[in-house]
Amino acid sequence: MDKYALLSVSNKQGLPEFAAALVERFGYRLLSTGGTARLLAEKGLPVQEVGDYTGAPEIMDGRVKTLHPKIHGGLLCRRGDAKHREEAEANGISMIDLVVVNLYPFVETVARPGVTWEDAIENIDIGGPSMLRSAAKNHESVTVVCDPGDYDRVLETMGRDAGLDALRRELARKVFQRTAAYDRTIADYFEREAVEEPDLNAMAGFPDRFELSLPKAADLRYGENPHQKAALYGSFFDHFEQLQGKELSYNNIIDITAAVHLIGEFQAPTVAILKHTNPCGVATAATLAEAWDQAFATDRQAPFGGIIAVNQTVDDALAARIAEIFSEVIIAPGFSPEARERFAKKKNLRLMTVRPGFGDEALREVRGVIGGVLVQDSDVQSVKGRYEVVTKRQPTDEEWKALEFGWKVVKHVKSNAIVYAGAERTLGVGAGQMSRVDSSKIAVWKAGEAGLALHGSVVASDAFFPFADGLVAAAEAGATAAIQPGGSRRDDEVIAAADERGVAMVFTGRRHFRH
Repeated sequence: MDKYALLSVSNKQGLPEFAAALVERFGYRLLSTGGTARLLAEKGLPVQEVGDYTGAPEIMDGRVKTLHPKIHGGLLCRRGDAKHREEAEANGISMIDLVVVNLYPFVETVARPGVTWEDAIENIDIGGPSMLRSAAKNHESVTVVCDPGDYDRVLETMGRDAGLDALRRELARKVFQRTAAYDRTIADYFEREAVEEPDLNAMAGFPDRFELSLPKAADLRYGENPHQKAALYGSFFDHFEQLQGKELSYNNIIDITAAVHLIGEFQAPTVAILKHTNPCGVATAATLAEAWDQAFATDRQAPFGGIIAVNQTVDDALAARIAEIFSEVIIAPGFSPEARERFAKKKNLRLMTVRPGFGDEALREVRGVIGGVLVQDSDVQSVKGRYEVVTKRQPTDEEWKALEFGWKVVKHVKSNAIVYAGAERTLGVGAGQMSRVDSSKIAVWKAGEAGLALHGSVVASDAFFPFADGLVAAAEAGATAAIQPGGSRRDDEVIAAADERGVAMVFTGRRHFRH
């Protein structure tokens, strides 16, 4: 009895070799369609076009070719069911015992700049998912392959004629995962296209159902703590390359994400030092070495065991300074050969480069809660141009520079967040306290511990000062200007307290909570 294998793929990598093994080692007859059939014929393999096999030609520009009883009957027939076999024989249906299908590149198509609606629609695969699902449903009898990475494993298992049942079930599971993710991508595209004029400030664009189907990227050694198991899912490693060091931990990955978001705020040479996702020192300067000196001066204790993010290629001058302390991860667009040589002596130090091509505006944040998840857009919207000076005194040019710098940094500090800043450098950071005044006190204390004077500094607050006491404390510490969202019922009292002390204050109209 003939054994048929049906092959119809968009990704043809490794297929000729796989098909040759099916024919030569296992005696399969090959059925195929379109470009796949032409490729196999060019390689000298005996292949029959599906249209010739079914007696029904491809029609409607290839939209209809495999949707035929001789295809799906050959996939879905239960081999041990006498009635099924009788009906198959009566209708001239042969059994198809192996299917290799991967889907039209819809994801890649809609990711292209300027893709048209018509192009997107034509790349929605109909026959492919249908064949995969039919084969996967009948996996007791049919081997279904949707991933070229499984070719070798399938041949090896078929060759030893043991373990095939378990492999078929695993491959069927992969099919349903793949087709579910494919359909989800299509639904998301339709959802996005349904918004004719997207308003970035509106709560729009969230589907009625939120589903995630992500491939496992790595099993991690453990989670936040050694007793917690953890794994990474998704495309994290498509955006980064690790050049050296130990494998990344759960906490490293979270810190790297926070670091990249922060450093992305700056264009001039900037160094950011983070610990537990909070920046403990950030500075911009003419050179990276100078930026490091000022960022590190903010806090000389917390950076040990921290994450360092740099927005330009790390040169040897910066590498020499960083090498003086213990760091977990350094992340940058690149590293000079001299820097690589210097860091190579620190075998456990993780060096990471960021690959271009993704932006915060495309990201959404997902957080697990009891019974579900919360989903929100990333906090990437700028308020530049919306600043309002609400005090009698206008900020000086130097204060404006410091205010804008502090506002960029405070957005990335856990609430309640207070940042004291000079022109393009942090001076004191207070994070994650239950009251804003406490955060301010910590920031002042940290500046004092570092020997940094706050006289003439500015203060940035991620949310409004609910009372005048926070502003008063900042002025007493030496701040001469403040930037905050505004919006408190007591704004008038806070503004009056600023005017009494000659503090210039700017409202942004937007807060930056980070819980």
